Amino acid sequence: MSSWNSADRPRRPLIAITGRRANAGRLYVEPRYRTREFDMHYADFATRLDEQGAIPVQLPYEAIGPDLVERLDALVLSGGQDVHPTTLNLDTPATDPDGDPRRDRHEIALITCAMELGTPLLGICRGLQILNVALGGTLIADLDTTTIDHRSPGAQVADETHDVRFAAGSTVFDIFGEGTRVNSLHHQAVHRLGTGLAATGWAPDGVVEAVELPGAPVLGVQWHPEWRAHDPIFAWLVRAASAHAASRHAASAHAVSHHAASAHAVSHHAASAHAASHDADSRRPDPAHTTPAREEVKLDGVA
Repeated sequence: MSSWNSADRPRRPLIAITGRRANAGRLYVEPRYRTREFDMHYADFATRLDEQGAIPVQLPYEAIGPDLVERLDALVLSGGQDVHPTTLNLDTPATDPDGDPRRDRHEIALITCAMELGTPLLGICRGLQILNVALGGTLIADLDTTTIDHRSPGAQVADETHDVRFAAGSTVFDIFGEGTRVNSLHHQAVHRLGTGLAATGWAPDGVVEAVELPGAPVLGVQWHPEWRAHDPIFAWLVRAASAHAASRHAASAHAVSHHAASAHAVSHHAASAHAASHDADSRRPDPAHTTPAREEVKLDGVA
């Protein structure tokens, strides 16, 4: 059996989950605490990731930048809250009183780092939307409810209310097949796609339900897989995270090996130089054992 710090011990991938920050006045706490803020993460994300063998970590707004993301094996952009109008460069009132530009900035910065580092990413509901916005896309501010009311009023969060069809050859097609039935808890959706993104899933009314970045482990879905009875998308994310971790470990091991080889070469060069210097010293005459040359003096009249 390998020990806890053994290099041979299997490592569970580390997957971070974004959340929201809210005023504690909505909590059942003493009045003196209600002016403070608290960070909120639905526990279902952590539960689903743990079930698939990952280590879930929940991120506050202060957790940001490459120093963080380079330590992660994957990132989940969770749902809840509209993207704020200021983030969308819209001069309109917010329709969601909980919208928070701080969260928008936090998640866009994380997305940017994840893309640069090749970190697998899964956007869920709002997470799909902020992924699209981060890549320059736009949103439909409020969906028409004539055909499908995507908010699903009166339904429970796990109730599956409409079908989704997937594009052949896409990541979601590989995960789900031709289609699946999903829950639906949103009123905004993708309008114009962000740079590089492809729409790969649609509701019967044409609303985009899945986007992905072809050739990269980046996926966004408009439903809430964490509340479905079973959704294989978390297994996909953990596999992608494990592959990313293995790739980073191999690159790190190669860098260490290269550094060690370089250090050995430098050491060998230094040793060779020292030996050459010693050999030269051994051939140099010792002044203490050398007969001084006789000085020739010529005197007048003396040969």
